[in-house]
Amino acid sequence: MVCADPVTKYATTAEIDTPADGSERKLECLTCVKALTALARYVGGMKEQPLIDSGREKILSLTAETQFAPNGIVSRTLLRTANSRTVLFGFAEGQELTEHTSTQHALIQILSGECEFSLAGKPHQLKAGDVVYMPPSLAHAVKATKQFSMLLTLSKRTEPLAAIPEIKTSLAAAA
Repeated sequence: MVCADPVTKYATTAEIDTPADGSERKLECLTCVKALTALARYVGGMKEQPLIDSGREKILSLTAETQFAPNGIVSRTLLRTANSRTVLFGFAEGQELTEHTSTQHALIQILSGECEFSLAGKPHQLKAGDVVYMPPSLAHAVKATKQFSMLLTLSKRTEPLAAIPEIKTSLAAAA
């Protein structure tokens, strides 16, 4: 069994022994897997206060702002606007985000270290300086082969106006 929360597949549980008074056993969440917080922020589940106010200019050092946790993943939202979000991640060696998708366009910049980035099941070895673009709905996963950091920029999916006539033409042809 797992915890009854929105991210159940990322939590582990254990049974608590039956108390001496004979009351029912309870299941309690003991440990959330290393990627829980990072993944929840990645998909927009948390309302973290961004480091940058979108109404004011600001200069940040990505190196100084990147945080690492032993055996964990640290994510920090740098900027959030109506159409985009930029998140800074620090992965300890061996940490991973299991395969998932996003409804948004994603641009990932590897800032330091190395990782294995899987796109549609195909693994790619990435290092500092590499950039990955992912269209919406592409299955992907990431694993830190060494401690690494990345900058993720998500932008909301919008259909270009040029695609609208193509859709109308396709619909008319099908009718």
